[in-house]
Amino acid sequence: AAAFATSPVQARTLEKHDFSKGPLKMISPGRVYRRDTDDATHSHQFHQVEGLVIDKHITMADLKGTLEVLAKHIFGADRKIRLRPSYFPFTEPSVEIDVSWGQTAGSDDVTSKDNGWVEVLGAG
Repeated sequence: AAAFATSPVQARTLEKHDFSKGPLKMISPGRVYRRDTDDATHSHQFHQVEGLVIDKHITMADLKGTLEVLAKHIFGADRKIRLRPSYFPFTEPSVEIDVSWGQTAGSDDVTSKDNGWVEVLGAG
């Protein structure tokens, strides 16, 4: 399997991991700084949790299942997630993850601006 590291932590983990002893599975929380102008939806500093799994037969379904468990743990057992295709230069394929919320949680009514979904992360 091939992987493209998105952080120094992933790069160091890839260099040190002995794949003869099994697959690579890692999580790395941390603070991120980027050149961005602060506004209502962006900040020059935020916290991020990266995960990396390298093994045979890993699919987007594994990623979706992991993110669904995480969303239910953080936001509540009644939350749903949806994956929307997106583009990030460091992952392929890439997706945006939305979590259901509010009275219309999980509604697929896209005719309303307030449709019951909020974007929480990108993944790939």
